[in-house]
Amino acid sequence: MSRRNPKLPSWLPVDPYILALIGTVALAALLPASGPAAKVASGASTGAVALLFFLYGARLSTSEAMAGLRHWRLHVTVLACTFVAFPLLGLAAKGLVPLVLTPDLYNGLLFLCLVPSTIQSSIAFTSIARGNVPAAICAGSFSSIAGIVFTPLLAAGLLGNSGGGFSVDSLLKIVLQLLVPFLAGQFLRRWVGGFLTRNKKVLGYVDRGSILLVVYSAFSEGMVRGIWHQVSAARLGALLAVEAVLLAAMLAVTWYGAKRLGFGRGDRIAIQFAGSKKSLASGLPMASVLFGAQASLAVLPLMLFHQMQLMVCAVIAKRRARDPLPAAEPSPDPAGSGHDGTVRAGR
Repeated sequence: MSRRNPKLPSWLPVDPYILALIGTVALAALLPASGPAAKVASGASTGAVALLFFLYGARLSTSEAMAGLRHWRLHVTVLACTFVAFPLLGLAAKGLVPLVLTPDLYNGLLFLCLVPSTIQSSIAFTSIARGNVPAAICAGSFSSIAGIVFTPLLAAGLLGNSGGGFSVDSLLKIVLQLLVPFLAGQFLRRWVGGFLTRNKKVLGYVDRGSILLVVYSAFSEGMVRGIWHQVSAARLGALLAVEAVLLAAMLAVTWYGAKRLGFGRGDRIAIQFAGSKKSLASGLPMASVLFGAQASLAVLPLMLFHQMQLMVCAVIAKRRARDPLPAAEPSPDPAGSGHDGTVRAGR
């Protein structure tokens, strides 16, 4: 009788990258960069953020994004969920301070609500659930582009001084570290796009390694400043409970709200997965620019929410995949411009 290796349940995905992030946090706790090493880590982190946003810009196909504009109602709905509904819920959570959340954890929670949506996981879950995959691709891309502008502006308006303020210096950092590299990537895409496509796997490691460097630098600075003494196990448990309620609320808003707006099944799936998620890849480097020394606590809620959304959405996607499809439901066109746009099984 053959023995099987123990496996986690298929409905309980643990992102290996989350384990790498936890390992990086542990490394920063045991061996934080200080003195000259901290300056080197900070400089390397700044360069890594610029590289990340250059690669984001170089990978984004402008023509595909423009083609997706034909399905503008869906994209506006996703953007409204990401940059309106989420922030409103984040502001409502202010009433939990200081009884449930500390001010620093609340600022991190509110920052989480301002981050753009994901691309890869939204596409993956939409595909599993047999939803409108082209729409999910475009919605995630639009959200990432909008986040470069909306996230810093919303952070400046809603977080104020707790997020580093909206000084000339912070504006210059945002432009130089986020916007300029992104635009440079878009401009150079015609020359470097082929190279990026051919080396997609290797550059994926560059992406993730850069984010790990940003996390190490941020958490090292937090350790040196002693800010982790402010967080207890009870506070972390309370934060997880608040984030569970936040995710449940957004999953309900995106699913039933899309139905009220007249979207069909395929589009509702794309809206739910793109409109209820937050991007770790975009949020971590943005936090390092916006929060500076407070970045370690600011990104903690986002890291926890990221793993939670993967676990919950995996369950939902597999259940949606078993739903019977309406007989008259049309398949999507390549640009995702059909009204309903369901990706049928086997396609």
